Amino acid sequence: MTEMTGIINGKKKDNPIWKTEIQAAADSIRLRVFGHVMKNNGGYLSQACSSAELFAALYMRIMHLGPSSTPLIPHPFMGVPGPANPNFFNGGDYNGPKAPGLDRFIFSPAHYALVLYAALIEVGRLAPEGLEMFNKDGTTLEMIGAEHSPGVATTTGSLAQALSQAGGIALGRRLKGESGRVFVLMSDGEFQEGQTWEAVQALSYYKLDNVIVYADVNQQQCDGPMTDVMNIEPLTSRLESFGARVFAVDGHDIDALVEPAELAPDGRPTFVLAYTDPTRGIPLMNDRRPVLHYLRFKDGAERTRYDEAYTAMLKQDIKKRQHLRQMRLHLEAFEKLTSNGSETHG
Repeated sequence: MTEMTGIINGKKKDNPIWKTEIQAAADSIRLRVFGHVMKNNGGYLSQACSSAELFAALYMRIMHLGPSSTPLIPHPFMGVPGPANPNFFNGGDYNGPKAPGLDRFIFSPAHYALVLYAALIEVGRLAPEGLEMFNKDGTTLEMIGAEHSPGVATTTGSLAQALSQAGGIALGRRLKGESGRVFVLMSDGEFQEGQTWEAVQALSYYKLDNVIVYADVNQQQCDGPMTDVMNIEPLTSRLESFGARVFAVDGHDIDALVEPAELAPDGRPTFVLAYTDPTRGIPLMNDRRPVLHYLRFKDGAERTRYDEAYTAMLKQDIKKRQHLRQMRLHLEAFEKLTSNGSETHG
């Protein structure tokens, strides 16, 4: 589990190794999903490859979230929301309270749920043991996340609905005078949905510059490459023509992901198009091109190759964690030394 050294009481502090910590968390998200796929003979692995840095940067640096008060081991499913069900709980509570000055996180691509759960584990909002409940009857850790799943605040199906809901939340927050922003994570396939463009049009019309959308542009979908199914490019100019402020960045570059969210609002909704590699960290997956959407092993030989790749990746992760631990110890020693020096000269 990644230690949240970059955040104290919900506020960022100066931390010279914050990028190293985010990258380490991203690598661990990817590895955790990979391990789950190996254990269960399949899963949405390419989504973890492409979006791990996105999740890590959002939770550890970009969003200003309060602490979660939800159980580290999630409650079982307690039914759908309604006046006759007082036991219903919302998965968005894992992202902290809905306070005026805090950000809200709206998760859109429901099939990325496993990656979201892994991210919640890395930032201490979900217990690693909780993942054992994944996709089992009676639990909330669904394969296709819903509004009761950890980290999921709104219904996510069909794809593209979450952006519209985020717009409504953002408008309500502005009318109330709240300073917190609304962050949305979506997939590039959702730009094939007409509702997405209606939502962008509304965001721009109402000048909802408290909305920041991060899109995982991994250029893949269920039936293969986006360009072979329904091309969405040139995405930047299309969004700009709708009145959005757009940044096309390398989705594996931590600085590039963080910088757009630190800019002052200018009256336009912000879209960060994070162009990513759906085989990042697991190059063996390139053998499965052009279809990468869901991994299920074809035979024992392929599973063996992936098992070897996972074992090698696990060994690398252990070394990275040891290196990061040493960096933290050195940082703590330096901070203690400088603190003592300031007291002496004070």
